[in-house]
Amino acid sequence: MRTVELLLDEAAELAVREAWRRLAQAGLPSQARHRSPTNRPHVTLAACPELTAPIRWELAEVAAALPLPVRCTGVVRFERPTSVLAWALELDSALAGLHRRVWEAVASDSPPAALNPFHQPDRWSPHITLGRTRRAGAFAGRRVPELLPPPPLSVRLITLRSYDTETGALETLAPRP
Repeated sequence: MRTVELLLDEAAELAVREAWRRLAQAGLPSQARHRSPTNRPHVTLAACPELTAPIRWELAEVAAALPLPVRCTGVVRFERPTSVLAWALELDSALAGLHRRVWEAVASDSPPAALNPFHQPDRWSPHITLGRTRRAGAFAGRRVPELLPPPPLSVRLITLRSYDTETGALETLAPRP
């Protein structure tokens, strides 16, 4: 699978890494425990089996819309197949439009069954993951928000990239020249 992700500006990335550090210090699930050099704070927009030429063409246009400022709205928890602690982002019209363009690009040239339904525009919740675990309820009933630094008021989404989950390769998805 290939993800399509947005990277954060330097100040927001530092704030996220500090939250990761504090969670790890408290013995809680944290993205800081992922030591891969590819592990960076990001917002996942979609995932697809491959980035075909038609998908790449559309994603180059999306990349041209960056940077994009968004507002961070606070801590959120998800209980999906995994427990996730994250900072939520406001889904304003600019971010919703950018996400819809990415979704339409990957959906246009991918088998529908291969796409994650949580990435569909009507179901997607923009967030920056702070910690994740397969242990259900790992963050429930804890005073986790008190451990965390305050989220940045504003985040600039600056770079579109793709991560290949099979090879570990990263690729920056740049605008067409």
